Amino acid sequence: MYSRFGLFIAGAWRASVTGATAPVFSPVTEQSLGECPVASVADTEAAIAAAGQGLKAWAATPAFDRADALHRIADEMIRRTDEAARMISLETGKPIAQSGREWGLSIDQFRWYAEEARRIYGRIIESRVPNGRFEVHHEPVGIVAAFTAWNFPAALIARKVAPALAAGCATILRPSSQTPGVAMVMVDCCRAGGLPAGAVNLVVGPTGATYAPIMAAKSVRKVSLTGSTRVGQQMIRDAAATLKKVSMELGGNAPVIVYDDADLEGALNLAVPTKFANAGQVCVTGDRFYVHESLHDAFVDGFVTRARAIKLGDGLDASVGMGPLINAGRLAEMEKIVAGAVAAGAKVATGGARASGFNAGHFFEPTVLTGCTDEMGVMAEENFGPIAAITRFSSEDEVLARANACDMGLSAYAFTTNPARARRTVQTLKAGMVGINSFAMAASEAPFGGTNHSGMGREGGIEGIRDYLDVKSSQMVWA
Repeated sequence: MYSRFGLFIAGAWRASVTGATAPVFSPVTEQSLGECPVASVADTEAAIAAAGQGLKAWAATPAFDRADALHRIADEMIRRTDEAARMISLETGKPIAQSGREWGLSIDQFRWYAEEARRIYGRIIESRVPNGRFEVHHEPVGIVAAFTAWNFPAALIARKVAPALAAGCATILRPSSQTPGVAMVMVDCCRAGGLPAGAVNLVVGPTGATYAPIMAAKSVRKVSLTGSTRVGQQMIRDAAATLKKVSMELGGNAPVIVYDDADLEGALNLAVPTKFANAGQVCVTGDRFYVHESLHDAFVDGFVTRARAIKLGDGLDASVGMGPLINAGRLAEMEKIVAGAVAAGAKVATGGARASGFNAGHFFEPTVLTGCTDEMGVMAEENFGPIAAITRFSSEDEVLARANACDMGLSAYAFTTNPARARRTVQTLKAGMVGINSFAMAASEAPFGGTNHSGMGREGGIEGIRDYLDVKSSQMVWA
């Protein structure tokens, strides 16, 4: 399955120089999907060297030509939609419809940044010196290393590679070893787009053989991570040694506020499928549900009814609404979170255990916990799984203070029909993204990212390309 591709270095697919491979396991069957080449230090160093050569050619390519190349990549991605969606579902277990939407969002990133490549504007500043003026230019930052997680194995790559290429940077992609196939398909689409050799490179392998050489290389000028806060903190420390730029999209623990004037049915119809999409393994999903006391019981009843109706199974089955967790470790973590909450006084309204009826796979029931307090781990920390923790509140000031009592600041949501309350909520919540009557935060045209322990930098929108550009000013004086 993976031998068709391999590592991608200097414009060509190849095996590891050591010949090493490692199995990739299905979260549905727990069986191997195939053997993936594993990069050695020598492979990663070759990718860094290739990126250096690719940078020279790609940075010198006119912006309009770069835009055309990104459009060609998007065209190739469209042609390979079925292949890519199937690969996403095979490696993550998520429902095929969700996989298709993810690939579509990835295509959209390349389309958007193809056009942003044409709009890297400078400016003229009048000088205090007679006959002089300042010119402000933007230049590609250089070689960029992109480290991505497994939960959105296509979209996370596209949000980094597309703006980096649009800016004129060369890239080294290091995806999760749990989902390398999706990355290979996308990189092969980049190859088909006619990029210079070395403009895009792919290495898969352990930290010592991939991460360490990249972080040590002075020629790598920027790193972008989607991962946990713990990993992000370590990467920031490691980047300091060579003063690399960093973009960090880290963890979340999103509050969802349901005010007393909310459209209850509308909130439930959005909240439940969003919460259990990708088995809850979504950094921006709602984790902490604060429901006004006047709506609390009806909200819980509606949430439980909808959760129980979700069909679990293999994501390749179009009738399935939720697939498995990515691995056995996540399954054990869900059991630990539920047990801790129950021990602290929470009640299991539905779910709360490994799903029965499966001979294999990392399936956990869609779970709803009630009677949760802010001190419980299920409320204080991101659960990154199919667990909805619900609590009640009385006043607007109270709930906003409770929602903000968290180190994370990625996303937050509220449901209300009062425009003034909506504006107050957006202004008060400490998060990089706030949804009012909506969970749709990931769009190519809008900036995506968080504050505080949820990271720094933005992906998407006009802001997304700026993290891949250096600013240069020149003073020109003519006699």
